[in-house]
Amino acid sequence: MNGRTLLRAGGRLRVLAAALLLPLVGARPTPPVLTIARLQYDGGGDWYANPSSLPNLLAAIRERTSLQVASTEARVTLMDDRLWDYPFIHVTGHGNIHFSDAEIVRLREYLERGGFLHVDDNYGLDESFRREIKRVFPDRPLVDVPLSHPIYHIVYDFPKGIPKIHEHDGLPARGFGIFLGDRLAVYYSFSSDLGNGWEDTTVYHDPPALHEAALRMGVNLFVYAVTSRPTP
Repeated sequence: MNGRTLLRAGGRLRVLAAALLLPLVGARPTPPVLTIARLQYDGGGDWYANPSSLPNLLAAIRERTSLQVASTEARVTLMDDRLWDYPFIHVTGHGNIHFSDAEIVRLREYLERGGFLHVDDNYGLDESFRREIKRVFPDRPLVDVPLSHPIYHIVYDFPKGIPKIHEHDGLPARGFGIFLGDRLAVYYSFSSDLGNGWEDTTVYHDPPALHEAALRMGVNLFVYAVTSRPTP
């Protein structure tokens, strides 16, 4: 994907995002309610980590945009029939992730049909996630998401890319992705700990600036996911 394509896509998405930040005019009386679905996976990893993170992110999305979002997260497996109801799937944890062959097929279909997967490296899942996503898209490696990509600018500007929230091994925070055509379908936040940054401030006692940076990046992720979906 070249810079010109990114610029065109970014312009369209910024228009959509700007509209989301204003009161809805002439909207349907009961617009659809969106939420984030936390993925429950096998393999032994703690998929349920950071329990206050997604409610806090949903609250930020609800307060800062005009998207109609629920106050609570959903929880699904890849074989759940409700999977198709959620445009944004979130994965976190500290341990092993393992998908069955059927789940690999299902995840590929979900992403190819317009779904968005955010995987947050919560210190410990890097090796297993890279192994499993390679099974999903063996011909599409994880690549660094360009700093010009709309995901870093669609609502809030992150000219240097994903913020660093926690230290891990001191490695720099990086945003990896998998593109399907021009659309970013998978975003992997590596060595950043966005999920920890979304947690209640009493959990990790992060400085307010880091908590805010994490929430802002999360808002960008969600708004991009729901505005970049292919038109049926």
